[in-house]
Amino acid sequence: MATLNDVAEAAGVSPTLVSRYLNHRIELPAATRKRIDEAVARLDYRPNLLAKRLSTGRTESISLVTPEIANPFFAELAAAIEAEAERHGYAVYISSTHGDPARAVDAIRRLADQHVDGLIMMTNRPDDGTLAALLRRHANVVLVDEDVPGVDLPRIFVENENGAYLAAMHLIDAGHRDIALIGGPPGLLSVRERLAGFERAMRERGLPVRPERMLLGDYSRQFGHEALLQLVDRGERPTAILACSDYIAVGVLQAARQRGLAVPADMSLVGFDDMPFAELVDPPLTTVRQPVAEMGRIAFERLVALLGNTEAAPLTRLPVQLVVRRSVARRQDKSP
Repeated sequence: MATLNDVAEAAGVSPTLVSRYLNHRIELPAATRKRIDEAVARLDYRPNLLAKRLSTGRTESISLVTPEIANPFFAELAAAIEAEAERHGYAVYISSTHGDPARAVDAIRRLADQHVDGLIMMTNRPDDGTLAALLRRHANVVLVDEDVPGVDLPRIFVENENGAYLAAMHLIDAGHRDIALIGGPPGLLSVRERLAGFERAMRERGLPVRPERMLLGDYSRQFGHEALLQLVDRGERPTAILACSDYIAVGVLQAARQRGLAVPADMSLVGFDDMPFAELVDPPLTTVRQPVAEMGRIAFERLVALLGNTEAAPLTRLPVQLVVRRSVARRQDKSP
């Protein structure tokens, strides 16, 4: 097995220079980089990770905790983090919690046991204080998409309130007055903020905010399906729905068809996320686009800053955009 000294000798440079270059800690002239890269490839050099960890005290790896990697939103975010990590020479270990707090606790303990250098955490359930108590013991953690109250860590969020405000205003401007909101778990940051944006739009236009028109439960297709059936079966069908995730919106579409309702002829619909399938459903979904890949890139950037003992911005808010497709129809009857 080739050693660092072998690579250095083949490239005509010192072992220290090779080590610093391979660890992304030095910029070299193109010709020098080329000689080292060619020597590494020719000798099939593989770093001794154990020796590296003993000498530097670092694993050159991070952990990404995500609620569900099969969800396109989290998959896109994870892919962006992984690409940025690879560019900086870090490995990424991905854990899916499936909404189970115990899995999130295990991931944090791996950081405590020094199996990884840092942690990027996403959660989809309100914290009962357990995660906050563990996270307060660590500095190398970045929170993405949702908050864990009670900890002082860098956070990357989108403008949830403005996104819901834009969506609600789009429906109001199309003549809708009876609008229902279907959202995720009560207590989550994104849920509170999207609810606030919806309420702000309604109040600005002098429309009542009716508690029976706001159903909160889960960011899932199943909950969207159940919530719409609940609204329709009451006998007071709203003319429009603001679904606080595209998965909820898909469930709404399925339930509408089950009850013989056409979107948008009988009921308009706006989602939130702009997942890849949003433009493929029938009708193509008007939705709020989140900059998912940018969230992942910035999250890793913030974590690298923490690992380098440099200052990381405490809070980053990324803008959202309303993407208009064909799931909203203008309502001619403007009466409440």
